[in-house]
Amino acid sequence: MPLLEHIDELRSRAIRIFAAVISLTLFFFIFEIRTFNYGSYVIPYPFPNVYHNEAASLIQYLQQNLLPSYVKIIVTSPSDALVSEMVISMFLGLIIALPYVIYQIWAFIAPGLYAKEKMLIFTLTVPATLLFFVGAIMGFLLLVPFAFQFMYLYALTIGAVTYITINDFLMFIILFSAAMGITFEVPIIMVGVTRLGLVKPDAWKRYFRYFLAFSVVYGAFITPDASGVTMWFVSVPMIILYGLGYLFSKRMAKEKIVK
Repeated sequence: MPLLEHIDELRSRAIRIFAAVISLTLFFFIFEIRTFNYGSYVIPYPFPNVYHNEAASLIQYLQQNLLPSYVKIIVTSPSDALVSEMVISMFLGLIIALPYVIYQIWAFIAPGLYAKEKMLIFTLTVPATLLFFVGAIMGFLLLVPFAFQFMYLYALTIGAVTYITINDFLMFIILFSAAMGITFEVPIIMVGVTRLGLVKPDAWKRYFRYFLAFSVVYGAFITPDASGVTMWFVSVPMIILYGLGYLFSKRMAKEKIVK
Protein backbone atom coordinates (compact mmCIF):
# COMPACT_ATOMS: atom_id res chain seq x y z
CA MET A 1 0.00 0.00 0.00
CA PRO A 2 1.42 3.46 -0.91
CA LEU A 3 2.39 5.83 1.91
CA LEU A 4 -0.58 8.16 1.35
CA GLU A 5 -2.99 5.24 1.57
CA HIS A 6 -1.34 4.16 4.84
CA ILE A 7 -1.80 7.67 6.21
CA ASP A 8 -5.43 7.75 5.07
CA GLU A 9 -6.04 4.34 6.70
CA LEU A 10 -4.44 5.55 9.93
CA ARG A 11 -6.53 8.72 9.90
CA SER A 12 -9.72 6.76 9.30
CA ARG A 13 -9.11 4.39 12.20
CA ALA A 14 -7.98 7.21 14.49
CA ILE A 15 -11.27 9.04 13.77
CA ARG A 16 -13.23 5.87 14.63
CA ILE A 17 -11.35 5.48 17.91
CA PHE A 18 -11.83 9.15 18.76
CA ALA A 19 -15.55 9.01 17.94
CA ALA A 20 -16.09 5.92 20.09
CA VAL A 21 -14.25 7.33 23.12
CA ILE A 22 -15.91 10.76 22.86
CA SER A 23 -19.39 9.24 22.42
CA LEU A 24 -19.00 7.14 25.55
CA THR A 25 -17.45 10.07 27.42
CA LEU A 26 -20.46 12.25 26.62
CA PHE A 27 -22.81 9.46 27.66
CA PHE A 28 -21.23 9.16 31.12
CA PHE A 29 -21.10 12.94 31.49
CA ILE A 30 -24.70 13.64 30.40
CA PHE A 31 -26.74 10.62 31.49
CA GLU A 32 -27.54 8.77 34.67
CA ILE A 33 -28.96 5.25 34.76
CA ARG A 34 -32.44 5.02 36.21
CA THR A 35 -34.71 2.00 36.50
CA PHE A 36 -38.40 1.27 36.33
CA ASN A 37 -40.32 -1.84 37.26
CA TYR A 38 -42.26 -3.74 34.63
CA GLY A 39 -43.99 -6.51 36.52
CA SER A 40 -41.22 -8.50 38.16
CA TYR A 41 -38.54 -7.03 35.89
CA VAL A 42 -36.29 -4.08 36.72
CA ILE A 43 -35.34 -2.30 33.50
CA PRO A 44 -32.51 0.27 33.43
CA TYR A 45 -32.63 3.24 31.08
CA PRO A 46 -30.48 6.35 30.51
CA PHE A 47 -31.90 9.66 31.67
CA PRO A 48 -30.24 13.04 30.92
CA ASN A 49 -29.05 14.65 34.14
CA VAL A 50 -25.77 16.59 33.97
CA TYR A 51 -25.78 17.27 37.72
CA HIS A 52 -26.13 13.64 38.75
CA ASN A 53 -24.53 11.77 35.90
CA GLU A 54 -22.77 8.42 36.03
CA ALA A 55 -19.41 10.12 36.56
CA ALA A 56 -20.76 11.87 39.67
CA SER A 57 -22.21 8.57 40.92
CA LEU A 58 -18.83 6.90 40.52
CA ILE A 59 -17.06 9.69 42.43
CA GLN A 60 -19.54 9.29 45.29
CA TYR A 61 -18.96 5.53 45.26
CA LEU A 62 -15.18 5.99 45.40
CA GLN A 63 -15.48 8.45 48.27
CA GLN A 64 -17.67 6.10 50.30
CA ASN A 65 -15.61 2.95 49.69
CA LEU A 66 -11.98 4.06 49.42
CA LEU A 67 -11.60 7.04 51.76
CA PRO A 68 -11.59 6.63 55.54
CA SER A 69 -14.81 7.95 57.05
CA TYR A 70 -13.00 10.84 58.73
CA VAL A 71 -11.58 12.23 55.45
CA LYS A 72 -13.73 14.59 53.40
CA ILE A 73 -13.43 15.67 49.76
CA ILE A 74 -13.33 19.40 49.10
CA VAL A 75 -13.27 21.63 46.00
CA THR A 76 -11.02 24.70 45.99
CA SER A 77 -12.28 26.40 42.82
CA PRO A 78 -15.67 26.59 41.04
CA SER A 79 -14.51 24.36 38.18
CA ASP A 80 -12.93 21.55 40.23
CA ALA A 81 -16.02 19.34 40.37
CA LEU A 82 -16.85 19.90 36.70
CA VAL A 83 -13.32 19.08 35.54
CA SER A 84 -13.20 16.00 37.78
CA GLU A 85 -16.45 14.65 36.34
CA MET A 86 -15.09 15.24 32.84
CA VAL A 87 -11.90 13.34 33.69
CA ILE A 88 -13.85 10.41 35.12
CA SER A 89 -16.16 10.41 32.09
CA MET A 90 -13.16 10.25 29.74
CA PHE A 91 -11.59 7.50 31.83
CA LEU A 92 -14.79 5.44 31.72
CA GLY A 93 -15.19 6.11 28.01
CA LEU A 94 -11.66 4.89 27.32
CA ILE A 95 -12.05 1.76 29.45
CA ILE A 96 -15.38 0.77 27.89
CA ALA A 97 -14.11 1.49 24.38
CA LEU A 98 -10.84 -0.37 24.95
CA PRO A 99 -11.86 -3.57 23.07
CA TYR A 100 -12.89 -1.48 20.06
CA VAL A 101 -9.66 0.54 20.28
CA ILE A 102 -7.58 -2.64 20.35
CA TYR A 103 -9.49 -4.00 17.36
CA GLN A 104 -8.86 -0.84 15.31
CA ILE A 105 -5.14 -0.88 16.14
CA TRP A 106 -4.95 -4.56 15.25
CA ALA A 107 -6.81 -4.03 11.96
CA PHE A 108 -4.27 -1.35 11.01
CA ILE A 109 -1.06 -3.25 11.82
CA ALA A 110 -2.16 -6.83 10.97
CA PRO A 111 -1.74 -6.56 7.16
CA GLY A 112 1.95 -5.70 7.64
CA LEU A 113 2.76 -8.67 9.88
CA TYR A 114 3.92 -12.18 9.11
CA ALA A 115 1.71 -15.07 10.17
CA LYS A 116 4.09 -15.92 13.03
CA GLU A 117 3.98 -12.36 14.35
CA LYS A 118 0.18 -12.25 14.09
CA MET A 119 -0.10 -15.48 16.08
CA LEU A 120 2.26 -14.17 18.77
CA ILE A 121 0.34 -10.92 19.20
CA PHE A 122 -3.00 -12.71 19.17
CA THR A 123 -1.74 -15.24 21.74
CA LEU A 124 -0.45 -12.55 24.10
CA THR A 125 -3.25 -9.98 23.76
CA VAL A 126 -5.81 -11.82 25.88
CA PRO A 127 -3.51 -12.62 28.85
CA ALA A 128 -1.99 -9.12 28.64
CA THR A 129 -5.45 -7.54 28.87
CA LEU A 130 -6.49 -9.81 31.72
CA LEU A 131 -3.28 -9.18 33.66
CA PHE A 132 -3.68 -5.43 33.26
CA PHE A 133 -7.20 -5.51 34.70
CA VAL A 134 -6.16 -7.88 37.50
CA GLY A 135 -3.35 -5.52 38.46
CA ALA A 136 -5.56 -2.43 38.24
CA ILE A 137 -8.28 -4.07 40.35
CA MET A 138 -5.70 -5.20 42.90
CA GLY A 139 -4.40 -1.64 43.15
CA PHE A 140 -7.93 -0.27 43.36
CA LEU A 141 -9.16 -2.68 46.04
CA LEU A 142 -6.01 -3.17 48.12
CA LEU A 143 -3.35 -0.55 47.54
CA VAL A 144 -5.45 2.60 47.35
CA PRO A 145 -7.55 2.05 50.53
CA PHE A 146 -4.46 0.99 52.49
CA ALA A 147 -2.47 4.02 51.31
CA PHE A 148 -5.25 6.43 52.28
CA GLN A 149 -5.72 4.80 55.69
CA PHE A 150 -2.00 4.56 56.38
CA MET A 151 -1.14 8.15 55.51
CA TYR A 152 -4.16 9.87 57.05
CA LEU A 153 -3.68 8.11 60.38
CA TYR A 154 -0.63 10.31 60.87
CA ALA A 155 -2.87 13.37 60.52
CA LEU A 156 -5.14 12.03 63.26
CA THR A 157 -2.23 11.56 65.63
CA ILE A 158 -1.43 15.28 65.49
CA GLY A 159 -5.07 16.35 65.62
CA ALA A 160 -5.16 17.75 62.08
CA VAL A 161 -8.39 18.19 60.14
CA THR A 162 -8.37 15.64 57.31
CA TYR A 163 -9.40 16.80 53.83
CA ILE A 164 -8.40 15.99 50.28
CA THR A 165 -9.15 17.92 47.10
CA ILE A 166 -11.26 16.15 44.53
CA ASN A 167 -8.50 16.39 41.91
CA ASP A 168 -5.86 14.86 44.20
CA PHE A 169 -8.30 12.14 45.20
CA LEU A 170 -9.07 11.05 41.64
CA MET A 171 -5.48 11.34 40.39
CA PHE A 172 -4.30 9.25 43.34
CA ILE A 173 -6.73 6.46 42.44
CA ILE A 174 -6.09 6.57 38.69
CA LEU A 175 -2.30 6.69 39.11
CA PHE A 176 -2.10 3.78 41.52
CA SER A 177 -4.55 1.61 39.60
CA ALA A 178 -2.87 2.25 36.26
CA ALA A 179 0.59 1.68 37.74
CA MET A 180 -0.45 -1.69 39.13
CA GLY A 181 -2.03 -2.62 35.79
CA ILE A 182 1.23 -1.80 33.99
CA THR A 183 3.20 -3.72 36.63
CA PHE A 184 1.28 -6.90 35.83
CA GLU A 185 2.37 -6.63 32.18
CA VAL A 186 5.97 -7.54 33.09
CA PRO A 187 5.76 -11.32 32.43
CA ILE A 188 3.90 -10.80 29.13
CA ILE A 189 6.58 -8.41 27.90
CA MET A 190 9.31 -10.85 28.92
CA VAL A 191 7.66 -13.82 27.20
CA GLY A 192 6.95 -11.82 24.04
CA VAL A 193 10.52 -10.50 23.75
CA THR A 194 11.89 -14.00 24.37
CA ARG A 195 9.51 -15.51 21.84
CA LEU A 196 10.75 -13.06 19.21
CA GLY A 197 14.32 -14.14 19.93
CA LEU A 198 15.46 -10.68 21.05
CA VAL A 199 16.47 -11.84 24.54
CA LYS A 200 17.54 -15.30 25.71
CA PRO A 201 15.90 -16.67 28.89
CA ASP A 202 19.19 -16.79 30.82
CA ALA A 203 19.65 -13.07 30.21
CA TRP A 204 16.63 -12.33 32.40
CA LYS A 205 18.42 -14.05 35.28
CA ARG A 206 21.56 -11.96 34.76
CA TYR A 207 19.55 -8.75 34.59
CA PHE A 208 17.58 -9.48 37.79
CA ARG A 209 19.67 -7.20 40.02
CA TYR A 210 19.11 -4.30 37.64
CA PHE A 211 15.38 -4.99 37.53
CA LEU A 212 15.33 -5.18 41.34
CA ALA A 213 16.77 -1.67 41.54
CA PHE A 214 14.39 -0.46 38.83
CA SER A 215 11.34 -1.90 40.59
CA VAL A 216 12.23 -0.12 43.83
CA VAL A 217 12.78 3.20 42.03
CA TYR A 218 9.55 2.72 40.07
CA GLY A 219 7.58 1.94 43.22
CA ALA A 220 9.01 4.96 45.02
CA PHE A 221 8.36 7.23 42.03
CA ILE A 222 4.65 6.48 41.66
CA THR A 223 3.81 6.45 45.38
CA PRO A 224 3.34 9.98 46.71
CA ASP A 225 4.26 9.32 50.34
CA ALA A 226 7.84 9.27 51.63
CA SER A 227 7.25 6.51 54.17
CA GLY A 228 8.84 3.78 52.04
CA VAL A 229 5.97 1.42 52.87
CA THR A 230 3.41 1.84 50.12
CA MET A 231 6.07 1.58 47.40
CA TRP A 232 6.54 -2.09 48.28
CA PHE A 233 2.94 -2.77 47.29
CA VAL A 234 4.11 -2.02 43.76
CA SER A 235 7.72 -3.25 43.90
CA VAL A 236 7.09 -6.68 45.47
CA PRO A 237 4.46 -7.78 42.87
CA MET A 238 6.83 -6.53 40.14
CA ILE A 239 9.66 -8.69 41.46
CA ILE A 240 7.42 -11.75 41.78
CA LEU A 241 6.04 -11.25 38.27
CA TYR A 242 9.58 -10.86 36.91
CA GLY A 243 10.42 -14.25 38.40
CA LEU A 244 7.32 -15.79 36.82
CA GLY A 245 8.23 -14.21 33.49
CA TYR A 246 11.69 -15.76 33.69
CA LEU A 247 10.28 -19.21 34.47
CA PHE A 248 7.77 -19.04 31.60
CA SER A 249 10.46 -17.82 29.20
CA LYS A 250 12.82 -20.61 30.20
CA ARG A 251 10.10 -23.22 29.90
CA MET A 252 9.09 -21.90 26.49
CA ALA A 253 12.71 -22.06 25.28
CA LYS A 254 13.02 -25.68 26.44
CA GLU A 255 9.82 -26.68 24.65
CA LYS A 256 11.13 -25.06 21.47
CA ILE A 257 14.38 -27.06 21.71
CA VAL A 258 12.48 -30.31 22.22
CA LYS A 259 10.35 -29.62 19.14
